[in-house]
Amino acid sequence: MSNNPLHNAIKKVATGPEFSKNLSFEETLESMTFILDGHADPVQTAIFFIALRMKRETNEENRGVLQAIRNSTIQANPTSQLLVDIDYLIDLSDPYNGYIRGVPSSPFLPAIFAAAGYPCVSHGLEHVAPKYGVTSHRILKAAGKSVLLPIHDVKFNLENKDIGWSYLDQAVYCPALHKLTLLRQRMVKRQVLTTVEALAQPLRARGKTHMMSGYVHKAYPAIYSDLARHAAFDNMLLIRGVEGGVVPSLKQQGRYFSYEDFKEAHQNLLDPASIGLSQRNRNVPLPPHLVDIENSNNEKKLDQLANCAVDLGLRALSGEPGETRDSLIYSGAIMLSNLNHSSLSEAADIVRTLLDSGAALSVFNQHP
Repeated sequence: MSNNPLHNAIKKVATGPEFSKNLSFEETLESMTFILDGHADPVQTAIFFIALRMKRETNEENRGVLQAIRNSTIQANPTSQLLVDIDYLIDLSDPYNGYIRGVPSSPFLPAIFAAAGYPCVSHGLEHVAPKYGVTSHRILKAAGKSVLLPIHDVKFNLENKDIGWSYLDQAVYCPALHKLTLLRQRMVKRQVLTTVEALAQPLRARGKTHMMSGYVHKAYPAIYSDLARHAAFDNMLLIRGVEGGVVPSLKQQGRYFSYEDFKEAHQNLLDPASIGLSQRNRNVPLPPHLVDIENSNNEKKLDQLANCAVDLGLRALSGEPGETRDSLIYSGAIMLSNLNHSSLSEAADIVRTLLDSGAALSVFNQHP
């Protein structure tokens, strides 16, 4: 066997549209491990990712890349002291490359779930290609929260009944993957890491771990369902959300896919009007001074968007009406209805109560 498995993999996947061959799970795992261990040449690494994307990754290849990431992650497992001592854990992953077409509200969902009695960990990183949008990292940092907590501190927050939520950064839980951030910028286009990194699952509950994520394109429910099973998520909730996030359109009918206890995945239809939501905009609109953020790479504007998200998020947690509050009610209700098997309307009323009573805001403020 070659000392450079990546060299052999590139020979198979980068030979044009007619002759490129798929890699096995083992070949992909070995190649990705070689990359994460720091042995790979950056040029060969980029060729490997681009060739996989041009060929279109198979489920075996997606699983191989994900497993290599999971093997390189500070991982919680049944024999690890990092296993979170709780019955339920919501693992919330929004787009790692952030938002640029609206003001995100999802960084405030974990506090709502915690207030409802369901601990929640969200994860991501500060910025990454291809979108370079505003991320949960930036928004929570703007809100004064610690975004680079060690994994043991995150575990403590999740087990603490007064907090029950936390954020875990990729720089902390998988430094080897985080080191590829600059290379991903130089590759420009989306590749397999963008698809699989959100399922690294560095923390698990002693009970059940629930995946909550979003998608846009039609192909992804089948892809993520396969990856969620590979990562051993007990339950999966995959929402067709704005910009690939976990909040559906506030003005149109939508859908989500789910499975429970590893059973068959099924599609569920959504209608915001069914829980009394009526908005003219599909998401929280950008303020006028930030409408051109999609066409700029301005760090100052990203910080302004993060500050705007914090302002609207805290207002919503205080019960103030508007698109941000409705986004939290809608997305929060979808998750809670799947967890406690209530109707969407009943779950929406739970979220409204948590917002209007100040309970969610109090939990948000408890986090360091």
